[in-house]
Amino acid sequence: MAEKPEPVKVLYCPTCSLPAEYCEFGSDFEKCKPWLIKNAPELYPDLLKEADEKEAERVSEQLHSVGISSIGADGSASSVQSGETSSSKQEEVKRLPGGKIKKKVRQEVVIEKVVRNKRKSITIIKGLELFGIKLSDASKKLGKKFATGASVVKGPTEKEQIDVQGDIAYDIVEFITETWPDVPETAIYFIEDGKKVPAA
Repeated sequence: MAEKPEPVKVLYCPTCSLPAEYCEFGSDFEKCKPWLIKNAPELYPDLLKEADEKEAERVSEQLHSVGISSIGADGSASSVQSGETSSSKQEEVKRLPGGKIKKKVRQEVVIEKVVRNKRKSITIIKGLELFGIKLSDASKKLGKKFATGASVVKGPTEKEQIDVQGDIAYDIVEFITETWPDVPETAIYFIEDGKKVPAA
């Protein structure tokens, strides 16, 4: 007579309610990670390694904040000058994955006139959002002021910009500085013959 097989015990995640081995396919894997590390580390060994690296990083940051740069094999701690610590922290912030240095985004509004079909002009305005201006509101105001169509679209670099029908470059600087006083005239530029020219 065949022996009755033992029922399989399934470990369910309390966060996403899926079996633990399917958590990575759930809606929010990040929230499941702490529970998985504690209760099912054998299913996700990479998570354990990631957690160890984060812990090591956290400890080194704490040491930096109190002025200790490293702990030697003999247990002696070497200290760092506070000036060095802050500069190294600033350097860490600016670096992107792969060691590339992140460029600080300059707050500027760029206005470009594009002629389509040899007749139609479109004035493109980029960078208003850097001054805390909601682009949808700005496009409505521009459309109303110049009695034309204005819409928020994604540009070639996937950044949002405002496209205004017609050539409104002649009045646009004055309108921007009057409507949004946070935008200084010195931060507005025109694109002329492929070159950036200050509006002021």
